[in-house]
Amino acid sequence: MSARYAVYFSPASNSPWWNLGSRWLGRDESTGERLVQPLFTEDCPEDFQRITAEPRRYGFHATLKAPFRLAHGVDELVLLPRMQALAKTLKPLTLSPLGLASWDGFVALVPQLPTAELLALAASCVTELDDLRAPLTADELARRTPGLDARGLALLAQFGYPHVLERLRLHFTLTGRVAPQTRQWVESVLHPALEGLNRQSPLVLDRLCLFAEYQPGAAFLRIADVQVGA
Repeated sequence: MSARYAVYFSPASNSPWWNLGSRWLGRDESTGERLVQPLFTEDCPEDFQRITAEPRRYGFHATLKAPFRLAHGVDELVLLPRMQALAKTLKPLTLSPLGLASWDGFVALVPQLPTAELLALAASCVTELDDLRAPLTADELARRTPGLDARGLALLAQFGYPHVLERLRLHFTLTGRVAPQTRQWVESVLHPALEGLNRQSPLVLDRLCLFAEYQPGAAFLRIADVQVGA
């Protein structure tokens, strides 16, 4: 199986939001280095290393174009210039204040008021790069089909991912599936930090980040940042 790539948004390394998310997950997605997780995690109702294991593999990010394999004849030397060209057509976007939400049992940071501008930016990433994506295999389709309605199936067939365009759910995953008690604990320990960051450092979507999974099941690495509007 060939490598997979994804177009994500992740805050600038060592910025306040990056420090919050990456240290929570315990990994620098650019270097692969493990980071010391917050000391208060020893009070987590579940094993904190375990509940952050899956999002740690992907790195602190919000998905713009979900992981995909490259089409025949396409490589990073083709993909990156296309990302750069796309980024020039976009404008930085200040996200609405981020809060915590629980979807399918996992906890994530989400903009509280998704905007038409955000939907349009994400849609551009999905549609403008899709000719570089290899079609899903039959096994991949079978894994992703259960539970989808007709529109979800149509988006999956067209773009390889169902949560795109009007169904975008931009989010930064913080845990795997956890018990309700753990979700409440996450909210209680992160709420003060989120209040401060939303007030002092509103998060700006100012870059497209190229991530790569070079081997199946390997941790994703952040291999390039492209400034939006540059």
